Amino acid sequence: MNVGDTLAPLEIPVTRTLIVAGAIASRDYQDVHHDASLAREKGSPDIFMNILTTNGLVGRYITDRLGPGAVLRKVAIRLGAPNHPGDTMVLTGTVAAVDGNTVEIRVVGANGVGHHVIGTVIAEVAA
Repeated sequence: MNVGDTLAPLEIPVTRTLIVAGAIASRDYQDVHHDASLAREKGSPDIFMNILTTNGLVGRYITDRLGPGAVLRKVAIRLGAPNHPGDTMVLTGTVAAVDGNTVEIRVVGANGVGHHVIGTVIAEVAA
């Protein structure tokens, strides 16, 4: 890998099931992640994905692209536009730095509204 290389994108259909399952798996029982009526009462058009689900999807994206020997050392993300049911999030990555077997990748996850997530992942790759 070289600085400036891009990783193949990953399209993730954002379904109601993905949002609810991610919230349950991460023990995030806030109603905005599973109850559409209560989410609307709080000003959202529908339920939306939690940060822990997004973090897991970013990690999956990197390990899928770097291979089974990749080890995540740091994942630092920020959320932006929410992921609602019916959206498609497209994850992309660009190599920002390489130091031996360690690679730093800038990640962006975008949906129809804008950037859902931006961040940096540091991973070790097999030699």
